[in-house]
Amino acid sequence: MNTATIPAVRRSVTVATTQEHAFRVFTESFQTWWPRDYHIGTADPAEFVMEPTTGGRWYEKGVDGSQCDWGRVVTWEPPGLLVLAWQIDGHWAYDPDPSHASEIEVRFTAEGPGQTRVDLEHRLIERVGDTAQALAEGVGAPTGWTGLLEKFAAAATTG
Repeated sequence: MNTATIPAVRRSVTVATTQEHAFRVFTESFQTWWPRDYHIGTADPAEFVMEPTTGGRWYEKGVDGSQCDWGRVVTWEPPGLLVLAWQIDGHWAYDPDPSHASEIEVRFTAEGPGQTRVDLEHRLIERVGDTAQALAEGVGAPTGWTGLLEKFAAAATTG
């Protein structure tokens, strides 16, 4: 198992909307901005779900009715803070062992009327073990959190 620390992936975006709306779009309207081809279940996704509570599930529902977990909601403090356990490894497969989960912290900071900065940190990536470097490269790539936050910002400002 890889025990070396892997640097956290940090990304930020400023969104032309309120802190409350930004938090709601990121969490309750997760499926409006998360790409349909970014799924790990065997079936095509019908829906992406983030349960709105600490301890809630974060998962996808397939068109065939199947469900595929991604992790858990570690901290749910609207409208300012969300922390998720990411139980997906560098092969883009679910790992049911919570001790292998990396963590995603998302902070929503009001920066004036109708302006919110969203800071995302994907950390503790080394916990996933041998595939940690692949995971870090994937989430750190332009099609990773950078592109995802761009999609989120577009959805938050139009929704």
